[in-house]
Amino acid sequence: MAELRIGLEGVAIAESAISSVNGEKGELIYRGYFVEEIVKNHTFEDIVYLLWYGHLPTETEAKEFRAKLASQREIPDYVKDIINKLPKNLTPMAVLRTAISAMTVPGADWPPTTEQASVILAKAPTIVAYYYNHINGIAERKPRADLSHAANYLYMLHGEVPEESHVRALDMYWMLSADHDMNASTFTARVVTSTMADIVSAITAAIGAMIGPLHGGAPSHVDDMLDAIGTEENAEPWLRDQIEKGERLMGFGHRVYKTYDPRGAALKEVVKQFSGDNPLFKLSLHVEDVAVRLLNEYKPGRNLYPNLEFWAAGVLRTIKLPRELYTPSFTLSRIGGWSAQIMEQSANNRLIRPSCIYTGPKPQGEHKKM
Repeated sequence: MAELRIGLEGVAIAESAISSVNGEKGELIYRGYFVEEIVKNHTFEDIVYLLWYGHLPTETEAKEFRAKLASQREIPDYVKDIINKLPKNLTPMAVLRTAISAMTVPGADWPPTTEQASVILAKAPTIVAYYYNHINGIAERKPRADLSHAANYLYMLHGEVPEESHVRALDMYWMLSADHDMNASTFTARVVTSTMADIVSAITAAIGAMIGPLHGGAPSHVDDMLDAIGTEENAEPWLRDQIEKGERLMGFGHRVYKTYDPRGAALKEVVKQFSGDNPLFKLSLHVEDVAVRLLNEYKPGRNLYPNLEFWAAGVLRTIKLPRELYTPSFTLSRIGGWSAQIMEQSANNRLIRPSCIYTGPKPQGEHKKM
């Protein structure tokens, strides 16, 4: 009889060389590198290359990879037509899911390849920016091949070449978000891949998992929380009231990490560099201190600390990203990690087929064997 592990807690479904999370130690590793160290001197494109190919690119490989992505950013007219005809009340995540599901990639359906993955990774930011500009009555902004992956995305959204500090902030966020072991959306991508479905289907399914509020979308809720708190004086009474009502404090605690999320710590340093005396940053620091103290008071032993989403909100606000694009922008980075996981699954594939423990009524009478 199968062992019941609700939520598959503690169950490993594959061996992977891509990323590893140690929640007790607060560690995230990308292919043998601590994430907070490797992001210091690299770009998002470098990290994707590492995840896909298993090693950091040489200078020549990095240049060729950036050029390859830049050359594939344009989305075809039929995808634009689909986006134009979608209801305007759809969320950007639903639009991204629909547009990617309609995409074609080179080669056969199986096995998934880096050539296919690069097409999706390159075009996804253009899809998000095109739709955002479309529903806001802004003329289409064509992608620019002379800009980096992050800089081009900000250019398409804002219509001007972004500040280098903003590009670096988004790059850091994307690098830290690219992959995270066996989370819900990555598991979804692996399950779909294990059926020998194509990479477009697997990534579309992963986006569907990301839409769920328990997996994606927390940074915008952190913004809402900080807006509701308003001032440092109001932080403790507001936070205490939320905890006593049984409400979750957005941006605190993690299913895996039992100490400070290393991604959040790295992003905190980014926000500190670029925010200066920004009152929002000062409020965030104060809220962090008060929330950690109160959570320890009300929930001793739970080890609830800020996670990636708490400080991601500060980064995304700094680069002037609209709140409705917080989750899609996170998804743009995770496509890099999903692609790596999809290719790894296909290289040593076995259909993922867990079981359930039946709790329904038992049939009456004797079972007659055929």
